[in-house]
Amino acid sequence: MAETMLLVTQVRSSIGTKPKHRGTLRALGLRGIGKSNQLPDRPEIRGMIARVPHLVTVTEVQS
Repeated sequence: MAETMLLVTQVRSSIGTKPKHRGTLRALGLRGIGKSNQLPDRPEIRGMIARVPHLVTVTEVQS
């Protein structure tokens, strides 16, 4: 069964953001502008993305 994956890309800097936002980016595996990480489409991942929507873009990918 093909699980839906999310390609999360950081598009803005975490400099000047709240510490919780920086921690969320680290938890998503993002370490800088232009870096991407492929993550499973699960509620806990969606919740982390919802905390930093102004810093990332999300694309659904079939794996």
